[in-house]
Order: sequence, then C-alpha cells, then structure tokens
Amino acid sequence: MALLTGKPSARRQGFELAMMSPALFLLALITLVPFFSIIWMSFNDVSLMGGLTFEFSGLDNWQRVFTDPDIRSSWLISLFYFLATVGLEMILGTMMALLVYSLRRGSNLIISLLLIPMFIAPVIVGLLGRFMLDPSHGLYAWLLNETGLFDGNILGSVGSAMVAVILMDVWEWTPLVALIVLAGLASVPEDILEAAEMDGAKYGQKLLYIILPSISNILLVALLIRAMDAIRFFAIIFITTNGGPADSTKIIPIRLYDIAFRFFDLGYAAAVGITMLAFSILVANAFMKLLKRQEKRS
Repeated sequence: MALLTGKPSARRQGFELAMMSPALFLLALITLVPFFSIIWMSFNDVSLMGGLTFEFSGLDNWQRVFTDPDIRSSWLISLFYFLATVGLEMILGTMMALLVYSLRRGSNLIISLLLIPMFIAPVIVGLLGRFMLDPSHGLYAWLLNETGLFDGNILGSVGSAMVAVILMDVWEWTPLVALIVLAGLASVPEDILEAAEMDGAKYGQKLLYIILPSISNILLVALLIRAMDAIRFFAIIFITTNGGPADSTKIIPIRLYDIAFRFFDLGYAAAVGITMLAFSILVANAFMKLLKRQEKRS
C-alpha cells in the first residue's frame, strides 16, 4: 500500500533516521554544544588562571554590554562601515554588471578580469593595502602626496584610515555583487526591452521601469549576502589598522577580539558575541521579509 501511495513506510523512515542519526549527532555536537556553552559563559566570570573556571555573575556581563561606551562606539563605527561598504558595493557592482551586460564583444574577458579581487584572501588584501599605503614607500601614498591630495600617514590618521579600509573592502567584494547582478540580468525579457526601444524609450527609462524591477529580487539576494559578511568583517582591518588610530576603525568584531584574546574577559566576550549573532539574525530576517514581499508582488 505504501508503494502505491508513494509514501515511505514507517519501517523505511526508521531506517533513514537510523542512518542519519550519526551525522545529526555530530552536527549537534559541533553546533549546539558550543552555542549553549557560550550562552552559559555569558552569565559567568570565566578565568583561565589555574585552569578554566566559571564563577556565576548573573546579568553583570549583559549589563556591561548595554552600558559600556566602548561597545556603543564600536557599534556606531560598525554601522557606518556597514552602510558605506555595502552601499558602495551595491551601486558600483550594479553599474559594473550593467556595463558588462551591454557589451557585444569581450564580455567574458572583462568578467574574468573583474573577478580577480574576489579570489584574493582578505588577509592578502590587507597586507597589500598596508604596503601600498605605507608613507615611506607605498605607491598610493606617493601618488596622493605628489598630487597634493593627502600628505600624511593614511592608515595612521583618524579619517583617512576608515576611508582606506572601506575602499579595500569595496575593491575586493564589488565583483561579487556584479556577478550576482549579471546573472539576474540574463533573465530580463529581451522582447519587452525591444518593444520599449521600438516605442522610443531611452536607456534610463528602460533601466528604471524594466531592468531594475526585473532584477529586484536578485539585488536583494546580493544585498543579503554582502550584509551578512560585512557584519562579521575582520581580516582587513585587523591586518591594516587593528582598530586604530584612536579606535576610529574598531568595529565590533575587532572589539570582541580584544575583549576575548587581549584582556581574556571571556564571559563578557561571550555576551558581546551573542549580541552580534542576534543582530545578524535580525538583519537576515528583515531581508527575508523583503524577499517574500517582492515574490508576492511579482
């Protein structure tokens, strides 16, 4: 009867569950156990002196999270960094994708060249950026000095350091946005574009009323991917400025690293890490709701 209805029998379901149980147990072991351990750590003062010890402290660590001015400052810096990098990457990536999409010849070569930064490890990007911006022998520092645009230490000055790390991130990950948007442009109906062109529509009108609405879901996916990565961004800033100068680039992941591995305040670090996770979940849920709304409209 089970074969006729197409539904697996209870015996088969039990067999499949038994076969999957080792993998499920391992998955739970490497995900749930650390997760609940971090939650427990956030309610304790954790000491590494003489071995790992826990001393229950109640809500002290959580109170510090919401009252610490350094944490508040790092969240504001992270928000600025998040908006600047993701915003620039979405704008430039979309423009790059539209430019490549409009090419008649050589588009494959252009795509290959544009994707090169994306395949470089962020640590290497940070090292390369630090070398190029070095005030004594860096090429970019020399060019800025010769043109009179900037004559100081780029990574050692409060304003320029943030601009530098933002541009490094934009340089590396704008091609990813361009690739995602380019894939979405392939689904734009050509017949509608041709009909609009025959009716005398200009490129700006086609872009605003046909192309962008057709790829709105793709744009949201690209925005979600980059937003999730920007929240936990770490490598380039750690290599170039390590949060300096004067904590001007100390985004929340760098602050978390200092709390955990410089000051070894692991209980407080656990609380900060959980707030980062909660923020990431809220951002992801917001984007998922937007995607569902777009799907309903389309």
